[in-house]
This record gives sequence, C-alpha cells and structure tokens, in this order.
Amino acid sequence: MDERQKNVSLVLAVNGERFELPCVDPSTTLLHFLRSETCFKSPKLGCGEGGCGACVVLVSKYDPNIKKVEDFSVSSCLTLLYSLNGCSITTSEGLGNTRDGFHSIHERFAGFHASQCGFCTPGMCMSFFSALVNADKGNKPDPPPGFSKLTSSEAEKAIAGNLCRCTGYRPIADACKSFASDVDIEDLGFNSFWKKGDSKEVKVSKLPPYDPTKNFSTYPEFLKTEFATNSGSSRRYPWYSPVSIEELRSLLNSNVTENGASFKLIVGNTGTGYYKETQRYDHYIDLRYIPEPSIIKRDQTGIEVGAAVTISKLISFLKEENKVNLGSYGTLVSQKLANHMEKIASPFVRNSASVGGNLVMAQKNGFPSDIATLFLGLCATVSLMTSHGFENLTWEELLSRPPLDSRTVLLSVCIPFKQDQSSLQIHSEVLFETFRTAPRPHGSALAYINAAFQADVSLCQKGLLINNIQLAFGAYGTKHATRTKKVEEYLTGKILNIHVLYEALKLVKLAVVPEDGTLHPEYRSSLAVSYVYEFLHPFTDVHSAISGGLLNGISDISVEELSKSCNDVCISQGREQTLLSSAKQVVELSSEYYPVGEPMKKVGAAMQASGEAVYVDDIPSPPNCLHGAFIYSTKPLAGVKGVQLESNRSTDGVTTIITFKDIPSGGENVGVIAMSDPEPLFADDLARCAGDRISVVVADSQRSADVAARTALVEYDTENIYSPILTVEEAVEKSSFFQIPPYMNPKQVGDFSKGMSEADHKILSAEIRLGSEYYFYMETQTALAIPDEDNCMVVYTSSQCPENMQHVIASCLGVPEHNIRVITRRVGGGFGGKGVRSMPVSTACALAAYKLRRPVRICVNRNSDMIMTGGRHPMKVTYSVGFKSSGKITALHLDILMNAGITEDISPLLPSNVIKALKKYDWGALSFNVKLCKTNLTSKSAMRAPGEVQGSYIAEAIIEHVASLLSIEVDSVRNKNFHTFESLNLFYDNIVAAGEYTLPSIMNKLAVSSSFFQRSKKIEQFNQNNTWKKRGISRVPIVYEVVQRPTPGKVSILQDGSIVVEVGGIEIGQGLWTKVRQMTAYALGLIDSSWAEDLVEKVRVIQADTLSLVQAGFTAGSTTSETSCEAVRLCCDILVERLTPLKKQLQEQNGSVDWPMLIRQAQAQSVNLAANSYYVPEFDSMSYLNFGAAVSEVEINILTGETAILQSDIIYDCGQSLNPAVDLGQIEGAFVHGIGFFMHEEYLTNKDGLMVSNSTWTYKIPTIDTIPQNFNVHVVNSGHHEKRVLSSKASGEPPLLLAASVHCAARAAVKAAREQLQLWGKLDGSVSEFYLDVPAILPVVKTQCGLDYVEKYLESLLAQKSN
Repeated sequence: MDERQKNVSLVLAVNGERFELPCVDPSTTLLHFLRSETCFKSPKLGCGEGGCGACVVLVSKYDPNIKKVEDFSVSSCLTLLYSLNGCSITTSEGLGNTRDGFHSIHERFAGFHASQCGFCTPGMCMSFFSALVNADKGNKPDPPPGFSKLTSSEAEKAIAGNLCRCTGYRPIADACKSFASDVDIEDLGFNSFWKKGDSKEVKVSKLPPYDPTKNFSTYPEFLKTEFATNSGSSRRYPWYSPVSIEELRSLLNSNVTENGASFKLIVGNTGTGYYKETQRYDHYIDLRYIPEPSIIKRDQTGIEVGAAVTISKLISFLKEENKVNLGSYGTLVSQKLANHMEKIASPFVRNSASVGGNLVMAQKNGFPSDIATLFLGLCATVSLMTSHGFENLTWEELLSRPPLDSRTVLLSVCIPFKQDQSSLQIHSEVLFETFRTAPRPHGSALAYINAAFQADVSLCQKGLLINNIQLAFGAYGTKHATRTKKVEEYLTGKILNIHVLYEALKLVKLAVVPEDGTLHPEYRSSLAVSYVYEFLHPFTDVHSAISGGLLNGISDISVEELSKSCNDVCISQGREQTLLSSAKQVVELSSEYYPVGEPMKKVGAAMQASGEAVYVDDIPSPPNCLHGAFIYSTKPLAGVKGVQLESNRSTDGVTTIITFKDIPSGGENVGVIAMSDPEPLFADDLARCAGDRISVVVADSQRSADVAARTALVEYDTENIYSPILTVEEAVEKSSFFQIPPYMNPKQVGDFSKGMSEADHKILSAEIRLGSEYYFYMETQTALAIPDEDNCMVVYTSSQCPENMQHVIASCLGVPEHNIRVITRRVGGGFGGKGVRSMPVSTACALAAYKLRRPVRICVNRNSDMIMTGGRHPMKVTYSVGFKSSGKITALHLDILMNAGITEDISPLLPSNVIKALKKYDWGALSFNVKLCKTNLTSKSAMRAPGEVQGSYIAEAIIEHVASLLSIEVDSVRNKNFHTFESLNLFYDNIVAAGEYTLPSIMNKLAVSSSFFQRSKKIEQFNQNNTWKKRGISRVPIVYEVVQRPTPGKVSILQDGSIVVEVGGIEIGQGLWTKVRQMTAYALGLIDSSWAEDLVEKVRVIQADTLSLVQAGFTAGSTTSETSCEAVRLCCDILVERLTPLKKQLQEQNGSVDWPMLIRQAQAQSVNLAANSYYVPEFDSMSYLNFGAAVSEVEINILTGETAILQSDIIYDCGQSLNPAVDLGQIEGAFVHGIGFFMHEEYLTNKDGLMVSNSTWTYKIPTIDTIPQNFNVHVVNSGHHEKRVLSSKASGEPPLLLAASVHCAARAAVKAAREQLQLWGKLDGSVSEFYLDVPAILPVVKTQCGLDYVEKYLESLLAQKSN
C-alpha cells in the first residue's frame, strides 16, 4: 500500500493553461475548483444537481493508444476534480472572449438575441459546442462552407437539457441551428446580421464565420506529451484508481475498508445530484481504469455492457452499424434501447453517468431508473464481485435481494438476444417495445412510469398467439421495477383479441399500484394500462386480416407488417420528436428617434455568452472571506429552543451561527421593509412558517456551510402553541387577514343585483383554485458583504431594489444609511423574486460580516432558495355570473381569497392587479370581495405579472364556463363581451385616449394571420378522424395596466468623449441598459443628428450604487426601462442645452466640429459635463393600458395526458418600441414563462406547508421541447402615444398572460376527448362542464379525459361486436 499512498500531483489543463495540484480534497468538484482557484467564472452554480446546465464545460481526454482525443460535455457541479487527471477542460471563456475575440457561437447567440439575463448562456454555449465538436469529427459528408456537420435536430437536442427562464428558447434554437448543415437559412428568426430582403447567399455571408478546420485544439500538446505513457491511472491517496479486478478486490479487502473507514466507488459521481451527500469519505475508488467494467460487446447472442460504461457510450454503441448480423430482434432491441436512453437525463449527465451506477442506485436506494426497467423487461443477467468471489444472476433476482453491501461491485450486465423460431410448423417472432411518460418529452425529467415489454408471438388461423410475454414496469412508486407475473400468466398461450386484451388490462390495473404517498397514483396505474394497450392492441385485429384474405400462407407476412396493416390508431413511442418549425417574427420598425427604435443586440450579450459578465458570485472572495447558509424551520408554527450542529468532518470549518441575538444594540430584527409591517430577519423564539429563517451558519467554505445547515438539528417546542393556519379556509375561520388600505381597493362597476335580474341564466358559487409558482431565476439569491472603515459596509447583491435593501441593512445594524453602500451590477434573472425576497439574504450576510468583522458571502443553494423564497400568491375564487342566452354577460361577482403567507410583503397591491386584469371583458356589472389571508406559509411576493396573470385567467375560466353551459363556441362568447371604447373607459376610469384602443384591430389581424377560423374547422375534422389524439385552439386577448414610477438618472461625459450613465433601473435581463444606451445616443445626438450612430458605442451604463444615485426605487412593473430612458433624456436635454451654444461657436470658427472636439473645448471652458435628473411622471398619465392577443393550438395524447403546443401566434402592441429586438425577446420569454405556470410548474408542499418540489428533479420549468413548435410573434408599432416615453409601451410582463391561450386550447382538446366518450355512450358527467386545473400537467389532462378511457374504448368495441 505504500506505493498507493504516495502523493502524486493531479495535473490538468483549463483553457490551455496547465494546473498542477499536489494536494486536493477528493470531494472537490470541478465547478468549485474552477470558480475558486482559477480566473474562469463562466461555469455557474445553478442547481448543484446536474439539472440546469449552467455549469456545463467540455472535458477532453487523450487516449495515447489510439492517439485520439475524446470530447464530451459534463456537469461540472457533479464532476469530481480528482477524476480529471490528465484531462483538458474548456470553458466558454476558452472558446473566445473580449480580448482575444469571440467565438462564432458567442457572436451568433448575441446576434440572434439569444441571451437576456445571461446567467445560463455560457453553459448553453458549451453544451452546443460539445455537440458541434463531435459532429465535425464524425464521418458525415462535408457541410457547405460556414456550416458544421451538425443537423438542425441535433442542434436542438444538444441544448435540450439546459434551462433558461428568460428567452423562451426560440432564439437560442435559431442561434444553434444557424450552424446546421441542413438548415434553411430562411427559417432562422429575427437577428442583427441581415436585413429583410437579403438573398440566401448574402445572409450566409453575414453570419459570423465558422470554419471547423480552423477550430482550436481542445487538448493541448503539453498534456499529450506528459500523458503519452500514463493514461491518468496514477494513484493518489486517498484516491485510488485500480487497473484490474484483482487490484480492486485487494483494495476492498485491505485497510482501506477496515476500522470503520468509509469509502466510495466512483465512475461519474452523478448520483450526488439526486442523493445529496452530507458526509465525507475516507477513500475514493475510481473504477474507470479497470478494463472489464469499461467494455461493451455485441454479437448474435446478445449485448454485454460493463458497469462503468457511460450511458452516452452505450447509446452511441447501440446506434452504430454492426458488422455482425444481429438478427431482426437484436437490431430492434438496439434501436429501442438507444431511443429510450436518449430521453434519460441530459447529454451532459449521460456523458458521465455510468450504466452500473444507475442500476446500483435503483437496487440499493430505489432510484426510479429507466435502465433498471429496460433490463428487467429484457431478462438481463448481471455479474457481481462480492467479498466471497464472483456471482452471476438475473437482474430480476438481484432486485429482489436486500440492498447491496458496500463491498459488492456490479461488474457487467448481459442482455440476451432471443432467436426467431422458424420452421414449417411454426413461425414466431419476438416483439419488443419500451415506454416512458415524463413532464418533458426529451428527457431531463423522471418518468411517471416507464415500461419494457417483449412478447414471443406466432401467427395462426385464429389470430395472434402469445407464446410468452414479459411486462416490466418501473418508476411508478415502488422500491424497484417489477414484472406483472399474473398478467403474463393470463396472456401466455392465448390468442389475442379485444376480450383477452380487456381482461388483461383489468389485471394490469390491479398489479401496477403505487405505494402510499406516491404522487398521482391513479394516473400512473392508468398509464400502465395505456402502455399494454399500445403494445398489444395493433394485433387484436389479426383474425379479420387473415379471414379477409390478407394472409395466404403463414410465413407470407411478418407480425410487424401485420401490425401496420391493421387499423392501429396508437401513437408510436419511438418516433423522432418534431423539430421546432420555422417561426415568423414580424417587427414594425421606426427610425423617427434613431438610434432609439433600432433592433440593436443587447449590450454585453457576447460577453455574457463567453462568461465574462460578472455576477455577484463571480466577484473574487476577499482574503479571510467566510460563507453563510441559512438554517430554516421545517415546522409551520413552533417555538425554537436551540440549534445543534452535527459533528462530523463535513462540518469542519464552521465558525459560528448567527441568530437574532447577534443583532447589535440599536439595531432591529428586521429583514424586510416593504409596505408597512416589517418582517423579522430571524425567528426569535418562535418560527412562524416552514421555511422561516432561524439562523445563518458561517463556515470557511460554502460547501461546509451548506452541509452544516442541512444536517443541523433544530429543537422545537410545540406545547402551548396554537395550531398553524395553512389554508385560506382556516384563515377565514380564524379571521386572519392583512388589511388592504382603502386607497388600494379597486373600484366596482355598475349594479350587480340589477345585472343579475337581467340575466337569462346564472352560474352560482362556482370555484377556481390557483396554486403558487416559484421564480426559478437561474442565479439564486446571493450577496457579498465586506466591512469597510469607520463602521461602514459594502454589500454586493443580486437585487431589483438595492436602495430598499440599504435601508433594511442600516436598520438591522443600527447605523446611518450612508454607512451602507449597496452595489448591483446585473441580476441573473429576477421576475420579482430579487425584489423584496432578496432583502433578508443581503441583510443576514451584512449582519454576519458586521459581527465577525470579516467578509461574508452567501450563495443560497437551490433547494433552500425554493423553500424560503415564497413565490406567486395562491388563490381561491368563488364566482357567480349572470348572462343572456346569446352569451352576453350582465353581472359578475367574485369572492377572492388570496394566500399571502406569514407577512404582508407587497400583497396589498394584489387585489387591484387581479381586478384590473379581469376587467378586460365587459361584465355588465362587476362586484367583488377580496381578502388577503395571513397564513403560516412563506411570504408570497411579487412575481412577474403579480395578480394580473391570475385575474386574466379567471376571466377566461368564467367565459369558458358560460360558453360550456350554453353549448356555444367560446370565441363567440369572448366577442360578445369584448369592450367597446366606451365600456373600456368605464371599467378603466377613462384611461384610454381616442385612437389608442388597438385591441379590436389586433384580434381581427390575429384571426387572419393565424388562420384561426380555417384551422378551427380543420381541428374539428382531425378530432373526428383520430381516436387517441385530440386538438384544441383558442384565441385570448389581454388588457394590462402598468404604472410608471419616479426614476433618477445621471449622465457624465468624460474627457475623451465617452459617456457614463447611471440610472435607477437594474439590468435583470430585460435589456434596460440597451434601451438606455440608445436613448442617450439619441438625446445627445440632438446636438447634431449625424453623431447619433457613433455616440451609441461611446455610452457605458454602469452598476447601481446606492451612495451614488439615490431615490432609485424598485425595478419592477415592466416600466423601469422606459422611465430610466426618460430620466436619461432629461439629463441629456440639460447637457444639450449647455453644449449647443459652444458647438455653434466652434462651427462658426472652424467650419466643422465633431464630438471629440466639442467635448475637449467644453472641458477647456469648464462646461459642466455631468447632469442629474429625477423623472416624475405626471399623475394623469402615469398609468396606461397594454394590449395583445394570442392564438394557440394544442394537441393532447389521451393515452398519456401529454400536451404538445403545435402553434402559438401572438400580436402585441409595443407602441413605438424603444428596441423591437429587446421587446420581441421579452414577449417570447414572458409567454413561455406563462406556459410554465399554466402547464408545467407543480408547486407541492407537505402537510406543514414546506415546499417539497424544491429541486430540478421535481419542479419543471419549460424547456426547448415544451415550447410552441411553431412560434409566431408580431410586434405592432401603433404609432404616436403623446404621453408615453417616445410613444413606447411596456413588454416585460403583459405577454405572460397570453399563455392562458395554451391552457384554454388544452381544455378544448380535452373537451373533444370527452365528446368522443359521449359518442361511445361512456361519458360520466358533462362534455363541457369540467374544470382543468392550473397547471394542466399530464395527470390533470388525462384525469379530465378519463383515467379509464382505454377500458371504455374496449367496452364500446365489445358492445359493437355483441350487437
């Protein structure tokens, strides 16, 4: 062992730079190393789970035997540094940067407007670069010049595992597809490279050039030389890399595993993304250098897969053309396995994750594995090395055993190929199919249930005989995958027909039963039925095919051909996913205020792509910096007696715990000051909600702090404590409410009683419930506090309201506000969550730094962020509505209960927001009663379109309900209740000037451009002709009121003529800096209009600094960009006034004058070149309405509940856009964010109100495979709006409401499914009177169609036959 324990340095390269590390903690991840020990910050910590892609880098390994470099993407947050000896790492900065020039990937991302907040962009670039590098190394034909060998489909799939909350993905997909060899350049979307009318050749020439032959090397020569004789298997204590099975056995039986020493077997370490580690191991054993577990073999008898083989390598191997004839079954199995495995995790996880690791997690921990189910269905066998020797057994046997002990190693798996039996008497074939249904079709989501089926079948005169069948199911809420033996026994030996299938499905439902506590258990059982139906139903009609003369001889036709000839209405699971279609972006430009109105690319977009843009956590840690992590309550209402930290090596480095007792005298226990009642920073003796902040543990590393916080034991006292209030009903019962100030109460309209008396029909006390939603900004809450001289503090924070934070920190520390300097450069996504909810994080950070007199930083981990931050307000709405037989509504009353959580936050604003958005229709008379319920849940706060998204949806739900009761078209009911100009001003207090009500024309334009009525008819035909797929279409308008707030600005011109701008608004990805830059150039260009274009490049907008610019307020409500622009314009007006006389004088003297000369002379003549302003909007014009409409078409799969958005068309009025490219991005991004709320994001809490869907594994925001396949946006220029900022209007939040069109279309599709049930005489309840929950996730859709839909279909067939 002496040799093994010898320390050998770890050597690797990062972006071509050599790093030699003699001493490394073996638990160190690559991400931690890159961010703390190198200057490369482009890989970001987004989740720590391998679930978001923000940390993706390229790893390159050299094989000296074949002299080839292998390049693959990995999640650096999961990859252990020690596993990379001899490897080269490339980050986005390594591709290109501001100094050396950007890579064409960076430039195309910027030019296609594919980066907004920018936090996810470097990881996105690296995922794509990995695919690009590997495609260009492949054997495909050479692409046209400027393109790669990548296909459009591969380009999209390359980024399918990367999350983005800002853009809506469409521009990212276009940026990636611009490299594809098969792309039609005309299909690529709006960009800054070419102009309308350019030819294809010109467009290609204007793209930033890409030449794969000139690509830089991913693996430096010095590493090749260094590792020519050493493949990286050197031994470094306590990291072992055995090179043989014998060496591994001796290691496992040596002192490495004795005396209670802990050890871990390692291949990819990706399991830590699911099972969070809180312990440190004494020893790590890397299995990748042992030959046997790394081998894959395939011949006519089967496939042998080594346990250390990565999932990606297995997929590639299965897809390879094989020289050996595998037979039809072997080929079928290889194809099906590869297709299924491509839907597991994401490329950058599959590249590291081993097949064996996946299986062992399934066997030991009950991980809901797909591979475990596939191998069970294929009757796989496994080879183990135990402490007693070697053992071979079936995978099914191993699953039934107790969890493997730590010394048992899975070596390989063997999948046997069944041979087709063929003779004169019998002709049998083996069928094989796999299934999975998950929230995302392309992967990055665990399945609700997966399955693998194989059947040995023969054709005979009476039909299809099942000789043998295996039905394996997994991931449905059991400890491991199982086979349904009773179903198999029933089917074996039977000739398949409708009756046999029906009886088999009854047995399936009894056999596949999730354990108690599993989410959506009935849905999962129903899916199992759907799978078996899909597998077998095509063969139930074989007898009629034979008797009808299709079969002259038994061997004339194969089973597969027969299944195609039968009337198979099922959906093939293995088909290629549809690509995103070409999308149209129509942008109406105006040059009236040039360069304002130009679709310029976002400031710093290429820098964001390269990863050089600095976010708070990218700021290098000062010397002696400590790290903090929150300890929060897991109880909704309990006394806190104390906090105990678990004592182990993982919590080494803990310095102290900061609680409310550490607040200095003169300071207050305050973490939030929003409207009136302040919110405590820490629970004192009483925790008031699950997620309430109890303390901050401070340690010498973020990992130590996080582990200490995660393992801390809080001692609670629940004696003599009232029961918590968790629901709005309990709040009503106990009269637990927040007061709404009278001036914030929205106004009622008309006489409700009179309106109801005029109605022909009434709906009384109908109910709508809406849940919460988490922000899912890519950058979690983060802060860095640095003590400064004279009792001062500098706090760097990711915040939408630095000034309010300054106030809170000063109040907490008991110091004047001028002692606290808060700086925010940019925010990695906000959506309202970096407003009020960021305050306690920075305040706690500052308090710890103040107490310890050392810098402290807090980067809240994703799981804690999701639990503590709150989110959107849940609501319960009860409504009564009266309406005429024509569909015209005469009166509406609503009782709205909003769950505000434990503190007030900004909740008093919500009632007004809900009602304003709901007023988009003419309800005749409108009355309401809104209550803000105070509950023992985390405080709910502003979230993109707070209240408006709920209000607008409530309006649509009521319209749909009225239409369903009257059995008339929903669209006609919408039209009946559409506002006239007069009724609009009645409901909105005369806010709209004549000519500004553009919504009627938008709706008409949209009907034409989207072919709404024609498509509606086609959908009717489609639904009549398709049993298992149904479509729906919906057209939805929005009216959205925004309010401008006062905003400061400052413009300074420096000696060389460059310009520095400060504004109150924060750049959170919405393009505020870009618009401000354009406005500065326009306004200063009024001195000489020919200067405007050059002035754009001279402008730099700088970070917000609370001691430099005061009265900045909140960046929220969609209007901060325009008010910041107006503040800058006022500054520039002052400067223009000062400089114009001088310019005139210089012109008279010299004949001509340019900008640099003007500024030099101004300096010489002591002209003041700095100007401040404070824009205060006029009271009568500070509010205005935004208009837009969307048509969405959705297809549902009745068998699974899956929804696909086939097309969305949006028309949105931006007034005269300040930057149409930026506004287009906001429209698309908001719409897709809304799709998340309405269709995907399931916010789950336990019985104590603690959020339990608090990870990327359980909370699903939209991905590239869940957005509209055809996504068309028209940004309308509605001309002059006298009281707007250069006639512009807002775009950040209103388009989110349009995503309700997707939900309404899904409801229409469900209605079509219910109509079909009615035709069969099998519908329980009404065709149209049903409520589709929000979000309409797969279980919701399938439940409303009918969980027993398949059984009812078969019953209808059996009934027909009996007749």
